[in-house]
Amino acid sequence: MGLTQKYGDVRLGYLFAILAAVMFGSVSTLAKPLVSTVNPLLLASVIYIVSATTLTPLAQKQSFPHTKRNYLLIIAISISGAVIAPSLFFAGLIHASASDAALLTNGEVFFSVLLAMIFFKERLGLLGYIATFLVLIGMIIVTTDLNFSDFTLQQIHYQDMLIISSMLFWAIDNNLSRMLAQKVNVAKIAQVKSAIGGAILFGIAVFVFGIPINIQTSQIVPILVLGAIGFAASLYFFLQSLKRINTVRTVLIFSMSSVFGLAAASIFLQEQISWYQIMAAGIMIFGIYLMNRKEASINPV
Repeated sequence: MGLTQKYGDVRLGYLFAILAAVMFGSVSTLAKPLVSTVNPLLLASVIYIVSATTLTPLAQKQSFPHTKRNYLLIIAISISGAVIAPSLFFAGLIHASASDAALLTNGEVFFSVLLAMIFFKERLGLLGYIATFLVLIGMIIVTTDLNFSDFTLQQIHYQDMLIISSMLFWAIDNNLSRMLAQKVNVAKIAQVKSAIGGAILFGIAVFVFGIPINIQTSQIVPILVLGAIGFAASLYFFLQSLKRINTVRTVLIFSMSSVFGLAAASIFLQEQISWYQIMAAGIMIFGIYLMNRKEASINPV
């Protein structure tokens, strides 16, 4: 009996989204020690090359339908989700704490829902809008620490804005990937996306900016784990979820990666968790709970 027959397509979608969240939640904690010594562009390129290599056994027997639309989609997905987004994320992570970065990944929820509403006409209802607004409030708290006295744009933490910007491009990736996942095997999408993104980033890093390949022996294992689990496995399960349930539900469940990331930063990096972060996490989690409650009432499993 297959997994789909045993658990049902929608339940599998929820399970895959949770698995993706757990795995992606490790990214900030694993990457934080690396970005201080490895250039962000080079790090992102190597991670995506590892990701593509990891996914090859699952994707090698799968074909990619040769249509102009599919080619345009995979190129757009690769550039937004495997070139621009990780570059901005790792650049921001240099000066941002892993715990802040973990919380700001919830920006992917906000932007994904917003884009799904605008371009795919997904509707949320009043409760859904309130939930999305709460996630946005949590992002504002993390970014400003509620310090609005004499507030100017210069006071915004630029590293946080880089991470938030990366979430916008991953949100574009999410919505486009959902379109492609209806017709193309998800392992193939993840492999091709990772390969294209990794190759472009490597070319930019080494041949355009002349960045030296200065990866130390002690950094190889963390990079392999980051590429294989944090990106390859989480991307594969995320796309499997997108294929089974809609964009809104997938990204809302996936946003729980911020909770896992916050815990990992505290446990493994001994980062102090501030009251602002706890407040932001609580608001975001409550918003996600409201959204999932609303979705469950409309689409009972």
